[in-house]
Amino acid sequence: MTAATTALPSETPAKPSARRLFGLYLLLGFSAGLPFYMFNAVLTLRLSKHGVDIVIIGFFAWIALLPTFKFAWAPLVERYDIPGFARFWGRRRGWIMLSQLGIFLSMVAMAFTSSDKSLPLTALFAILLAFWTTTLEVAADGWRIELAPTQAEQAPIVAANLWGYRSAMVAAGSGAILVAAWADWTWAYLVIAVAAFAPFPILAAMRPDQPGTAGRGAALIKGISASLLILLAATLATTAVGWVLLSAAQGAGISAKTNITPVVLAIALLPFALLALALPRINRLPADFLARKSGFAAAYVEIFWRYGYAMLALLAFVSLYRMGDVLALTLSHPLWNERGYSLHQIGVADGVVALSASMAGVALGGWLSTRLSLGWTLGIGAVTAALGNWIYVWLWHSEPASFILYTAVAVDQFGNGFAGAVFVVYLSMLVSPKYPGAQYALLSGFAFLLPRLLAGASGSMQTQIGYDGFFLLSGALSFAAIFLLPVIVRVKGRTA
Repeated sequence: MTAATTALPSETPAKPSARRLFGLYLLLGFSAGLPFYMFNAVLTLRLSKHGVDIVIIGFFAWIALLPTFKFAWAPLVERYDIPGFARFWGRRRGWIMLSQLGIFLSMVAMAFTSSDKSLPLTALFAILLAFWTTTLEVAADGWRIELAPTQAEQAPIVAANLWGYRSAMVAAGSGAILVAAWADWTWAYLVIAVAAFAPFPILAAMRPDQPGTAGRGAALIKGISASLLILLAATLATTAVGWVLLSAAQGAGISAKTNITPVVLAIALLPFALLALALPRINRLPADFLARKSGFAAAYVEIFWRYGYAMLALLAFVSLYRMGDVLALTLSHPLWNERGYSLHQIGVADGVVALSASMAGVALGGWLSTRLSLGWTLGIGAVTAALGNWIYVWLWHSEPASFILYTAVAVDQFGNGFAGAVFVVYLSMLVSPKYPGAQYALLSGFAFLLPRLLAGASGSMQTQIGYDGFFLLSGALSFAAIFLLPVIVRVKGRTA
C-alpha cells in the first residue's frame, strides 16, 4: 500500500448521475451482502447440522464482532492507496477490488474446510471473510457519504444499497442452504464465492478515475499481484494472532463451559470507554486545534468534540437500535432447525419470502426518510424491529407449518429492512464530510458492539430462558431505543 499526500480521499471525479449512483450502490450492496450470511447465519446452521454444541455456535457469533472494530483500520482505507488499482480506478474502488479478492479466496477456503473437523481452521477463514467484507463496506460507505452529503440525497442511495445488500444476503442464505440440501456445504460455499466475485470484472471494466488515464491491463496485473501479497500477509497475521489467543485460552483452562462473556465485553468496550473518559478534555479543545489536527485519531476526536457529552446519548441509542436484528439473526436458524423445519423450507423462507419482505421494508423506510423527520421514522423502525423478534415466540409455540415459518420471516425481514434503511440515513447525517469513512465506521461499529457481544452469549442465554424467552428479550431491547428518541432528536453538533 502507498500513502497519499493527504489524509483525504484521493479521488475527486465528477459526481455520477442519480441513475448511475443508484446502480453503483445496488452493485456495491450486493458485493457486501453476499458474504455476510456465509460467516454468520449459514455458518451457524452448518455447525448446527454437524452437531457442534450450541454454546460453541454462540462463540462463533463473536466473529461478527470484527466489523465493530472497523474504526481501527478505517483511517488506512482513507489514507492509503492499493498499488495498481488506485492509479487507474481510484482509492475507494481500489480497496473495494482488493476486498472482493479477499472475500472470494476466504470463501473458497471455507468451502474446502466445510466438514468443520477443525473448528480453529473454520474460525480462521470465517474471520478473514468477515474482515474483507467489512473493509469493502468501509470503502463503499465513505464514498457514498462523499457523493451524497444531504438527507434527501442519501435516502434513495441508502435504499439502493440496502436492496442490493439484503437481496444478496437472502440469495446467499437461501442459495447456499438449497445447494447444501441438494449437494453439500462445499458446493454451497463455492457457488456463493463465484457469485460474490462477479462484481470484480464489472468494476475492472469501468472507466478510469481520472479522464485520460491509460494502462488498464498493467494496472490490473499490478493490482492483483499487490493484492495477493496483502492477502497473504493478512492471513499469516491472523493465523499468528489466533494461535496466540487459542494457546492463552487453553493455558487458562477456558472451555465451552467457561463464562467468558464478561471478559469479551470488557475487551470490546475498552476503546470506547477510553474515548468516553477523554471526553471532558476533548470537549475543551479549541476549534482551531481541530483544524490543525491530523493523523489516525483526528476523525474520532472531531466527532466527540462536535457532539460533546451528547455523544454518550448517541452511542447509547445506536447500540440499542439494531439489537433485535442481530440477536434474531444469531438464533433464528437454529430455532427453525430445532422446531423441525427442513433445509428446503428454510431455503424458501430465506429466499423469496425474506427478499420481498425486506425490500418492501427498505423501500418504505427510504421513502419515509425523505418525507418525515428522522425522529418519527426512527420511532416507527424501533417498533417494527421489535415486532420482528416477538413473532418468533409465536412460531416457537406453533405446530411446524410452512405458512407459519414464512409469515414469521416476512414480519421479521420487513421490520429489519425498514429499521435498517432509516438507521443508515441517520448515521450518515451524523458524520463530518471531512472524515466520512472513519466516523461512519466508528458509529456503525459501535451500533453493533453490544448486540454482537450478546449474540456471542446467545447459546448460553437460550439454555437458561429458552427460545421464547430469548426472542421476547431481544425484541424488548430493540423497543427500548424509542425511549431515547426525545433526547436524540434535540442533539445538535458544534461547528469548528
